[in-house]
Amino acid sequence: MKFAAIGDNCIDVYERLNQRYPTGNVVDTGVNMQLLGIPTSIISTTGNDTNGEWMIHTLQEEGIDISHLKVGDGPTAVTFMDMDGLDRVHGDYVEGVLETMVFDEEDIRFAAEHDLVHTALWGKAEDTLPELKAKGAVISFDYADRLDHPLVEQTLPYVDYGFYSYKNKRDAYIENFLKDKTDRGMKLAVATFGEQGSLAYDGQRFYEGAVYPARVVNTVGAGDSFIAGFLFAILKGKSIPEALDKGAEIAAEVVSVFEPWVKRNSIHNEMGIRS
Repeated sequence: MKFAAIGDNCIDVYERLNQRYPTGNVVDTGVNMQLLGIPTSIISTTGNDTNGEWMIHTLQEEGIDISHLKVGDGPTAVTFMDMDGLDRVHGDYVEGVLETMVFDEEDIRFAAEHDLVHTALWGKAEDTLPELKAKGAVISFDYADRLDHPLVEQTLPYVDYGFYSYKNKRDAYIENFLKDKTDRGMKLAVATFGEQGSLAYDGQRFYEGAVYPARVVNTVGAGDSFIAGFLFAILKGKSIPEALDKGAEIAAEVVSVFEPWVKRNSIHNEMGIRS
């Protein structure tokens, strides 16, 4: 059983707090999946700078297959961050080598060999989905909180598992939204509500998920870790309620640390980088 994550990678930098770490939607989801015991490959492009070296070393340390992580000629993407209480605040974004990132036929062939392929709204991998689907890939997509983004409609014919972050709690709007996605071909549509839990619809019925108590340090990575926990359970043949529960469990663990996954610190100490 294998999991592939295709899309973005970047370094989050909290200058005011003197903190930084390797991240990216598919990186966070992929590493959390690897930590749960599912062999994971990350397909992306990082820079040929020190941040790119850090990204490569970090993923290697976590046991990720980086055979299709390319090194581009230029800087690794960087997102400048800050904190508002316990919530992250996005600042300037330097796209770096992601500006010209492309996924070639070999990347698509390799990804399709995995049991599940995951990508995300800013992963710039949406053009790979038709060919991945044609090769029989099972695809999941993280749409974040952009329920009205054009990619929601553009990618719908190819996505089996769709994940959406919704700012309100369960209501008629989100119920109809999830129903619409499964009515038009999605196997399972899932909405997360932060501290209000989660909701999944499989085309026949709704399933509600609770949250785990957590000592929140930073909400970064909550959505990606939830998705990893959920998909891990699905790959293991668990029920939808069990998948919602596993997603909540992993998310609670991640928000209790500053980084987007609960990770070893050896690589940071080795490279002289504070995390």
